[in-house]
Amino acid sequence: MEIGFYPGCSLKGTSSEYAQSTLALAKAFDINLKEITDWNCCGATAAHNLNHELAMALPARVLALAEKDGMTEIVVPCAACYNRLTVTQHELNQDEELKDKVSRILQMPLSGNLQILNVMQFIDKYIADKIEEKVVKPFDHKVVCYYGCLLVRPQNILKFDRLEDPQSMDTLMKKIGADSMDWGYKTECCGAGFSVSRTDIVAKLSGKIVKDASDRGAEAIIVACPMCQSNLDMRRPQINSYLQMNIQTPVMYITQAIGLAVGLTKEEVGLKKLFVAPTFA
Repeated sequence: MEIGFYPGCSLKGTSSEYAQSTLALAKAFDINLKEITDWNCCGATAAHNLNHELAMALPARVLALAEKDGMTEIVVPCAACYNRLTVTQHELNQDEELKDKVSRILQMPLSGNLQILNVMQFIDKYIADKIEEKVVKPFDHKVVCYYGCLLVRPQNILKFDRLEDPQSMDTLMKKIGADSMDWGYKTECCGAGFSVSRTDIVAKLSGKIVKDASDRGAEAIIVACPMCQSNLDMRRPQINSYLQMNIQTPVMYITQAIGLAVGLTKEEVGLKKLFVAPTFA
């Protein structure tokens, strides 16, 4: 089976372990994720704050290229990319005049029928039914699942999971043997793009998330967003300094956790790239 794949900038750079574990997990289930030809940046948080047409054109070009490649659905692991591509497709499908204008700018047709899947939707659709029979090393650990802001908002467009108390990631973690605990920080903001310009804000916001996970006895925080992972993991020195504590709860991608459970090695899921290393893996 072959499905389209949009890695976005993060999975080609700072979050290469997310790409590595996603591709390895797909391969373990006989799925080939094929990269969209000549894809570009989706514009992330910057473009739609500055120029509406540019903010539409950047993700629209990605969608048009996928259609040109003959793809009918694509997997988009980055939560920010998934959000931008889905919101853009929705807005263009609601405004035919704008869609025609963007299509002329791109000099490519745009049907607006491409199915866009985030990583949980992809796993749920193609892997979830086979997970339990392929588990060779149950992920027998207490975890909390952190969804962040962009996987569930705006709900009327994304139509993915429950707004305040999403369950998709928790359900998948239970399938591999994890004790996925209930907690109140599932969709709280980590500080997102302030990671570079205002690390003090990230330390404060992410510190609350990390401390609550630690207080509940979580052995790992499970995520599906490169920015969330980066803020909670890479900014741990700033977080620990803000909290005046030394919290060593690791932050893992859901693809890494599931990958380990179905027999992939630490190297295959890129575990060594984490700043706070899991002591149990």
